[in-house]
Amino acid sequence: MNSESSIPDLIWQTVAREFADVSDVEQATRIVLRLVLAALLGGLLGWERESRGKAAGLRTHMLVAMGSATFVLIPQMMGAQAGDLSRVIQGVIAGVGFLGAGAILKSSENGKEHVKGLTTAAGVWFTAAIGVAIGAGKDTAALICALLALLVLAVVPWLSKDRDDDAHQHTHKHAVGKDSDD
Repeated sequence: MNSESSIPDLIWQTVAREFADVSDVEQATRIVLRLVLAALLGGLLGWERESRGKAAGLRTHMLVAMGSATFVLIPQMMGAQAGDLSRVIQGVIAGVGFLGAGAILKSSENGKEHVKGLTTAAGVWFTAAIGVAIGAGKDTAALICALLALLVLAVVPWLSKDRDDDAHQHTHKHAVGKDSDD
């Protein structure tokens, strides 16, 4: 230990070096902006799902979008090349696919098989895609995707030919192979 440096000075210098991976205010702003945008767009889709009583709601979608953005943003900050980023994105896609698979349930009722959770699984997967786009700096594309997804989730159920009398309660039961508004 240098006689000129006190223990608090050494601690402060160590902390400063530990957080030196963000080189300037512009880069810090970019990180915060991307993660906040991911949280907002993921939250928008999650809010729609939660308002319909679905298991994967606001927090799940926010975390999936932010996590996906982070998985792309960090390798970019480390100088990853396109091929490396492509492999990262493939990992995100596969990982979130497993997360979505946990939301899909198959059951039988009165001799008919029913599948529930497909829309939730697809929504979580698409939320990850939005997060990847944000992490890659494609904010406008992510915003357009989120708005289109919200349109699909909010409007398409009302246009579906398979609506039954319970459509206002958002409780559809469909045979295997048909789209489900889970």
